[in-house]
Amino acid sequence: MMEKNMYDLIIVGAGPAGLSAAIYMARAKYKVLVLEKEKTGGQITITSEVVNYPGVELASGKSLTDSMRRQAESFGAAFAIAEVKEMDLEQDIKEVHTNKGDFQSLGVILAVGANPRKLGFEGEETFKGRGVAYCATCDGEFFTGMNVFVIGGGFAAVEEGIFLTKYAKHVTMIVRSEDFSCAKTVSDKLSGNEKITVRFRTELIKVEGDSTMKKAVFRDRNSRETWEYDADEDGGFGVFVFAGYAPNTEWLPKALQLNEQGYIVTDGNQKTNLDGVYAAGDVCVKNLRQVVTAVADGAIAATSLEHDVTKLHKKLSIPEFTVIVPEQKKDSDTGNAEMNSADGVFLDDAVKSQLVPLFDKFQQPVCVRAWLGTDKVSKEVESFLEEFTQMTDKVSWERAEENMPEYLPAMEVINPDGSASGMIFHGVPGGHEINSFVIALYNAAGPGTAISPDDKEKIREMKQNINMKMLVSLSCTMCPELVMSAQKIASLSDKVTAEMFDLTHYPDLKDKYQVMSVPCMIINDDQVLFGKKNVEELLEVLVKLF
Repeated sequence: MMEKNMYDLIIVGAGPAGLSAAIYMARAKYKVLVLEKEKTGGQITITSEVVNYPGVELASGKSLTDSMRRQAESFGAAFAIAEVKEMDLEQDIKEVHTNKGDFQSLGVILAVGANPRKLGFEGEETFKGRGVAYCATCDGEFFTGMNVFVIGGGFAAVEEGIFLTKYAKHVTMIVRSEDFSCAKTVSDKLSGNEKITVRFRTELIKVEGDSTMKKAVFRDRNSRETWEYDADEDGGFGVFVFAGYAPNTEWLPKALQLNEQGYIVTDGNQKTNLDGVYAAGDVCVKNLRQVVTAVADGAIAATSLEHDVTKLHKKLSIPEFTVIVPEQKKDSDTGNAEMNSADGVFLDDAVKSQLVPLFDKFQQPVCVRAWLGTDKVSKEVESFLEEFTQMTDKVSWERAEENMPEYLPAMEVINPDGSASGMIFHGVPGGHEINSFVIALYNAAGPGTAISPDDKEKIREMKQNINMKMLVSLSCTMCPELVMSAQKIASLSDKVTAEMFDLTHYPDLKDKYQVMSVPCMIINDDQVLFGKKNVEELLEVLVKLF
């Protein structure tokens, strides 16, 4: 018999390429595990409109990949949120080591994608989060009524530039080359848009200012003459960088062949230089990086890998797995994890069906203590708690009148012994943050999410009181990792509190810390940091500070 953590195929990455591979391999009755450290969907989830995927006239990136995941699960593929730390890929049985345990497989598909590339202009790091941004969906609303510069001439730059016109007073596209690098049908969308200006053969040299950006300096690449934009009269402006992506390969085993740019080298069947190891999607050497090519890569990799896995079953005398295919859901039962309070319903049936099995894993019941005001958001929080706690007897809630916090409404998860957990939510944890809220309950109820012994020891050694405020947007796909990491630390230390703020409802915090990008974290009302962080990365920051 095979071990519980043994699979035919492990797919690292749950973007379109990984999801496509999972669909094909699981449908062929192989035992498949998809590992993703953050969220299903990959980079495409930040795209509000996908209009060039064949057969789908219009969809958001998130809804498209949510459908792919449900399809993979319907064939029996398993999914786990786990960060892969190391892999041993040169033997017949591959070893995949994660922060949630170790797994084995006969084959591996690497669909680890790519990350937004920084340009390196002067002031980029200084003003990251205070004027320089990389995600229009996450941060566009912070630039309402301002002038915005979009750096880049590819598909993402054009699409995000158009999206930003919903908020910005005017959008100026800064393109280094003579023309756009995307399809003309895409760039033609800019024609006639009075809110968009395009400047070709231009590059951004630097941004400068004091606490916020005040000036940007640009250069004509032909004449070498410079020109400046001064925001003194307008009160602020934004720079959105869409300059392509860098492959997420620095951490991969050295035995894996990469090209000079760091992309994985594969053959026509998506096979790497290592037997039983394939790659798919944006991480590969290729000419076109689109959803349609990613899913094609995943399908090719999976069907090619089938032959390798079948041979290994015979070679190693390993019996085939029995794959349990979940009962098919009706169309009316499907949905996503978005919350809609417009009709008084916060959780749809699909979300509830996913939550109920998780509640069964709670070792002890937990309570949520809520401090509520008379405002609209407080009323929504009350309605949310009523609806949420009706699903299970493992979670209850109580209204608190004493020791009112500075910011209302506030919900704190209370440990089974009645002590405060330090995990606090300000606002209704909808959108992507519903996951953070549920994981906070799970961490209090036990057993909680896994953490390495080294990280646990670092948390135990904390002596100073630490307060972390995470300022988030419910539409931000990068925010939940930071929230869950901070709150995991809080759940293990009575010295730490971790508060999530839906920034939509707390504009004073935005103004006080001059926040123009999420996720943003304020430590002890002093240190301001931007960007997502896992537990290990966050502990590294805290150890340096304290």
